[in-house]
Amino acid sequence: MKYLFLLGCSFAFAAPALAQSSEQDDTDSRPIVLYSQLRDTVITVVGSGREGRLAQDGQSISVISSKELETVQGPDLTRVLERLPGVTLARSGGLGSQTSLFVRGANSEQVVVTIDGVRVADVAAPSGGFDFGTLLSGGISKIELLRGSNSVIWGSDAMGGVLAVTRAGIDGVSGSAEYGSYESLTVNARAGLLRESYDFAVDGGFARSDGISAFAGGAEADPFKQWTVGGSGRIGLTQDLHIVANLRHTDSTVDFDGYPAPFYIFGDTPEYQETKQTAGRAGFAYGGNSFKLRGGLGYSSTTRAYFDPTFGTAPNFETDGRSLRADISGTVSFANTVSLDFGGDSDWTRFATTFDPQREARLSSGYAQLGFTGNRISLAAGARLNDHDRFGSKWTLGANGSFDFGDGWRFRASWGQGFKAPTLYQLYGFGGNTTLKPETSEAFDLGLELGDRNGGFHFAATVFTRDSANLISYVWPTGYFNIGKARARGFELEGGAQVSDQFSVRAAYSYIQATNRTTGNDLARRPRHALSASADWTTPLGGLALGADMRLVGDSFDDAGNFTAIDGHAVLTLRASVPIGERFELYGRVENVTDETYQTVSGYGTYGRSAYAGVRIKW
Repeated sequence: MKYLFLLGCSFAFAAPALAQSSEQDDTDSRPIVLYSQLRDTVITVVGSGREGRLAQDGQSISVISSKELETVQGPDLTRVLERLPGVTLARSGGLGSQTSLFVRGANSEQVVVTIDGVRVADVAAPSGGFDFGTLLSGGISKIELLRGSNSVIWGSDAMGGVLAVTRAGIDGVSGSAEYGSYESLTVNARAGLLRESYDFAVDGGFARSDGISAFAGGAEADPFKQWTVGGSGRIGLTQDLHIVANLRHTDSTVDFDGYPAPFYIFGDTPEYQETKQTAGRAGFAYGGNSFKLRGGLGYSSTTRAYFDPTFGTAPNFETDGRSLRADISGTVSFANTVSLDFGGDSDWTRFATTFDPQREARLSSGYAQLGFTGNRISLAAGARLNDHDRFGSKWTLGANGSFDFGDGWRFRASWGQGFKAPTLYQLYGFGGNTTLKPETSEAFDLGLELGDRNGGFHFAATVFTRDSANLISYVWPTGYFNIGKARARGFELEGGAQVSDQFSVRAAYSYIQATNRTTGNDLARRPRHALSASADWTTPLGGLALGADMRLVGDSFDDAGNFTAIDGHAVLTLRASVPIGERFELYGRVENVTDETYQTVSGYGTYGRSAYAGVRIKW
């Protein structure tokens, strides 16, 4: 029965949205999309896997537009992500260092991360997560974050949520250059053509910094360097049928100090790590009036090499993780009120390390979700069947709904199950256990919302809970076992207002109690309190824009036993920008204005007061 279900759903899922207009704000009332002409709302794909009105989705979803990305400034994407409710981060040093994203207290590897529709998890890493230290802001036009379990649409790993990063099309040329503290230099450029029947774009970037000592007490600086190149294209074979493709490659090098810091494996010289990431996808998209179909083939590769200069130029340890994913998904609409989303995927992964021979796994799945959209109410419910060639089959279910009260107010609720398949390392690496079962979760949230965060006025209040079981942990010295249980619950408050044509404010507060259900201890590096606030003012004449960002984070613990505390902190950033004619813009900022000394990982340093200035051009 399960194989008939998988075959009926075909062999894959999830295509990214097609290119939008020439770097226009994602809240534009006239976005260029293939499947529908949606107006007066933000387009999102993380809820159902296809474009849809954010106001009709019952799930907790936030959208960061290209305008907001430019306003915040700089290559460090964590400063933008921290503006979203339910988000905290931990970084082991300066820019480019290992960075983990926690959504509502979930482990970083329990969040699906996609770039232009391609999953970019490092399948050779022990936990299989994505290192956000390798993702800079250059070329990104939109970020969507879904908070909560959603494995019906997104399959494995979607226990804590889904983060989708998109690069939009461009008609012309744009670029930016920034220089600042720690000899930091960032350069980005993009060029493309955007037409009704086709579009092409290429982009590239370079970032470097002398950095800070990853070890908080160290004297030496640990530098970072990254090259990025990418491209995308779309060709319309007919008005409704398009061929799409994208490709992105990064090459990063960062010095690091071990754990606990400082820890040098072979001597007293800091090691460094080189990471190469390649991700791409080619496929098709068909958009009829009542039937839409999209599919393709995606590829993701992450290779890492670790070096100790004390022992020469050869790497001391290497990892190689690759994923090939075939997908197809579609939507059938009935009488403009009922829709059926369906799809399936097959994901073939493999990994190898210096000490582990190559191993492979296959995960295939299919899903169906039925939706109803009326004048005021939207409902959706669905199921997914997953079949793994190691642990067998797993069903996941989910449902969500939204009710429009009028005047922009809506009530939303969602319930969803999530699961995460054991990684190849957990199955076959050091301490591997081939009898492991998938991690599972069940999440529920309720929310009241007015408008959306990219509109003139926005308010949202959400309560949530998530229980996780069968969490995989390493038990020394035996190996990996399903022994963990966790619970995360709390609430989120978010608001924003365009007070006048010149002045706007925004804030997001989260209370998250994430605990180990066996010991009762807080999960490591999960602060219970986090607040982000910002204010922006533009002068009536000259277009000078002034802004301020404040980030406050509460206390947390660095270890599962709650023996090592991490103090809370408050960081203030001031920024400014001014247009020079129609095509140029000068900008600058001062980060950590008060020179706060703080840590997000015990023993690892963070930046003190630092200043940066740059220029943007659009042609």
